[in-house]
Amino acid sequence: MSEKIKLLLVEDEQMLAEILSDTLGDRGFEVCLASDGVVALEKMHQETFDLLVTDVMMPRMDGFSLVRQLRKEGCRIPVLFLTARSATEDVVQGFETGGNDFLRKPFAIDELIVRLRALAGRRAQEEEPQSSYPIGRFEFLVERQLLRIDDREIALSAREAAVLVRLCRQQGATVEASGLLRELWGDDNFFNLRSLNVYISRLRRHLAADPEVEIISIRGVGYRLRMKN
Repeated sequence: MSEKIKLLLVEDEQMLAEILSDTLGDRGFEVCLASDGVVALEKMHQETFDLLVTDVMMPRMDGFSLVRQLRKEGCRIPVLFLTARSATEDVVQGFETGGNDFLRKPFAIDELIVRLRALAGRRAQEEEPQSSYPIGRFEFLVERQLLRIDDREIALSAREAAVLVRLCRQQGATVEASGLLRELWGDDNFFNLRSLNVYISRLRRHLAADPEVEIISIRGVGYRLRMKN
């Protein structure tokens, strides 16, 4: 992206907020700081941002409450939660609230940047569908529903291709299973989830030709398409 990515960082630990702001500023982001959810909500009402990065545990308004309110207002900004909380229930709650990714403290700054850039590209990718996606050594030809690697072509079913498109759009970030099910199946019930798991297994077999490509399961949440290295 040629223009700086405008990011709202909500973090009540002042030292961490300043370190992240300086580091991200040097890496192509324009960072605006907020100390808690109340301040962040005010800023969101006043300005337009590309991304929202928020801690969970904060005074006055926590991160979950902030995102829940934004989603209630119809705001679809990509959200990444930063938190020291590691229980699976917390991760699930974050995604159910409307978050798009979840990074536990302490974290590597490079991993944060990779995830932020993946989220920042999400809107543009959704608004302007790509005809192909690189996936490691693979080329995914969307309209032809083909995976091409070296001199081989692997034909995908329409549903396999639809699932893979959504994983590719957010490559490196977690794609919530319930969102996939509602969009592609129309209902996120248990039986449709079993069907989705079957298609994920098929895609893993197709992608096994490149050992650096993997689809990982985030227990109780969804899936992430990523490169191992």
